[in-house]
Amino acid sequence: MEQFAYASPKNLKDALGMLGSDWNQAAVLAGGTDLISMMKEYIVSPKTVVSLKGIKKLHGISQHGSEVRIGSITTLDDLVSNQVIRSQFPSLVQAAMGVTSPQIRNIGTVGGDLCQRPRCWYFRGGQGLLGMKDGKSLVVDGENRYHAIFGGGPAYFVSASSFGPALVALDAKISVSSPTANRVVAAKDFFLSPKDDKTREITLAPNEIVTEISIPTGMTNATYEVRHKEGLDWPLVTASVALKMSGKSVTAASIVLGHVAPTPWNAPAAAQSLAGKTIDESVAEAAGTAATQGATPLSQNDYKVQLVKVAVKRALLTAAGIYQA
Repeated sequence: MEQFAYASPKNLKDALGMLGSDWNQAAVLAGGTDLISMMKEYIVSPKTVVSLKGIKKLHGISQHGSEVRIGSITTLDDLVSNQVIRSQFPSLVQAAMGVTSPQIRNIGTVGGDLCQRPRCWYFRGGQGLLGMKDGKSLVVDGENRYHAIFGGGPAYFVSASSFGPALVALDAKISVSSPTANRVVAAKDFFLSPKDDKTREITLAPNEIVTEISIPTGMTNATYEVRHKEGLDWPLVTASVALKMSGKSVTAASIVLGHVAPTPWNAPAAAQSLAGKTIDESVAEAAGTAATQGATPLSQNDYKVQLVKVAVKRALLTAAGIYQA
């Protein structure tokens, strides 16, 4: 990798002051599981790497009334071992446990997961975020078996975030700080589908840092991931569900898919199909079918349509206590 300066500030103000208006000027280091590999592959070459590990206010999990707050530098291990998270947000625990490497769970962070770059091999191979050559997408007629089936381009990569779908389904809010202001972004608006290579896949400026994730409690929730293997790998398809219940009946629902679009993909038809119903095999199966509406598979990834059906069905049955993930 290229030479770089390393900084380890002890407070957020100092960290923000080390960032700039250019992504190449400085990069934020959380767990480093994504950034370091990208630097080794010369995909990014920041002049300065700013570590957030020494900033205490970015660590930890706390509950404030009907809201739980997670510091952005909280590790995946800390998340899954926290009793509040385990009781209130099994969808997050299930997503975190999908990262099967104990080493990565020990060092990887919640904020880092949200901000990691796409795993698309065209992007990682140097063809740019959209995988274009001579103004034409390499993805559409190329090797696309792990790419998007929703969204319609020009971005065909899939969002790499493990927590994104669950946080969108749970109506989470993401706090972001810059040197001049603080802002709060709904999780559903944090992820973007770029129209060109100059736009990032998240709504974060080069001089901003994710500081906290806030999640309202009170919803029954679950995540189900379909994987090629149990070893460390990214899922083929995921589904996260969040349900408001009255007894055994669903009064409101959110169903969000992962690894099928450049952003966590909302499936409103599937959610609406649950209104007033008690979840059972047939209801969950119908919701899974509804979740495929609008899918436009590429030449090698139509198998994902069936996996969406499976993931949604099993996520709903898991949330209802019928299926054990």
